[in-house]
Amino acid sequence: MSFLSRLPEVTKNLLIVNCLVFFATFALEFSNSGVYLNEWLGLHYWKGSDFHVYQFFTYQYAHADLQHLFFNMFSLYMLGQLVEMSMGAKHYFIFYTIAGVGAGLCQELAWMWELRGFETDFIQALNSGVPVGADYSIDDMYKMRQDFYNRFITVGASGSVFGLLAAIAMLFPNLPMYFMFIPVPVKAKYMMVGFALIELFCGVKGFSGDSVAHFAHLGGALFGVVLILLWKKDIRRS
Repeated sequence: MSFLSRLPEVTKNLLIVNCLVFFATFALEFSNSGVYLNEWLGLHYWKGSDFHVYQFFTYQYAHADLQHLFFNMFSLYMLGQLVEMSMGAKHYFIFYTIAGVGAGLCQELAWMWELRGFETDFIQALNSGVPVGADYSIDDMYKMRQDFYNRFITVGASGSVFGLLAAIAMLFPNLPMYFMFIPVPVKAKYMMVGFALIELFCGVKGFSGDSVAHFAHLGGALFGVVLILLWKKDIRRS
């Protein structure tokens, strides 16, 4: 495709890999193969039996549905080019990856906070012992806890994308940006602050039925800011 040929190398390959993983995921699912890539690649809660350390890296390339993929890849396409040209390919790929890992770490912390009450109740239940005549054992209780933990999973490149937005806000704070469908330019620094406040509000408020990993987005932005502060002199020099 001509639009891909004009893209910097890393951004182009990130777009391709994300799309390939998405189509592979749904091809395997609809073929009734019994292989669910998002279960393997997605980031699980660290206390669940389905959690693996490599998921901090692989979850960034998995997406829940076509809409999820489209908005993340559109954002990567729009933001990634400028950041890659500013940093160079090597620093850019490291930046993108670390922002995603940081987002995953923050999501794990958010889950820990969310599940603190469940942990307390579980420990109390263990201390109380299994009721007389119950048709389950202590081992069954542990298995039920694992099954519950394994329900928590996140996928998507949003954390890395928020890292890219933070990079642009710091490197080009007065760059005019446009929010989708709103034809009014907003400076990058204000766009970043606005998005961060929205994510913080939504994350703290915890809207019922909201499946968006708001704290992961904030984590990606936070790690992006830290990296830019560490690398800013090198970026300006390059």
